[in-house]
Amino acid sequence: MSLLRFTEVMYIKHFIFCFLFLFIGENSNEETITWNASKKLTWADFKADPNLESNAAALTASGITFGYSVKTSGNRIIDFSTSVEAHFYPNKSWYLKEKSDAYILKHEQLHFDITELYVRKFREQIDRLRVNQNLKEQLNKLHVSVNEALNETQKRYDKQSNHSINTEMQKQWESFIEAELKTLDNYKSQ
Repeated sequence: MSLLRFTEVMYIKHFIFCFLFLFIGENSNEETITWNASKKLTWADFKADPNLESNAAALTASGITFGYSVKTSGNRIIDFSTSVEAHFYPNKSWYLKEKSDAYILKHEQLHFDITELYVRKFREQIDRLRVNQNLKEQLNKLHVSVNEALNETQKRYDKQSNHSINTEMQKQWESFIEAELKTLDNYKSQ
């Protein structure tokens, strides 16, 4: 490998590190749980102190972590790779013991499942991208767009299910998200 190529690779690695730092967050040592179809959340995963001022019985903090790297030749992008995952943040998630049960936990799990659904949608959209010189802008726009859609869906879920109080709507959401996840099974987290 020539010195110029080595320097270019080191610069790209440094750029990727800085980029991931900005998008994943300041505290990269923060405990996370990556979404996994065979592992459901338990109340032991909710480690934050409860918000006693909230009317909620529990709060799930989850989100999409995203990073990418590009391979260049000269000034041209010739290839890229991405990392997209659904994460649950135990130290930002809480529950009130006296108000929480298995039914509430299932509602909170569905919030995490919705995050995974949008990870799959994001991966599907990335899969459609082709290498071009506007790739970075396209990836960043997709990231923003997916996060906006995720936030809107999370709010709609809580509103329509009335935070799980509307049991019929809660069942409808569970069926809907299960079907949507199956539709995008090719893009599931491993």
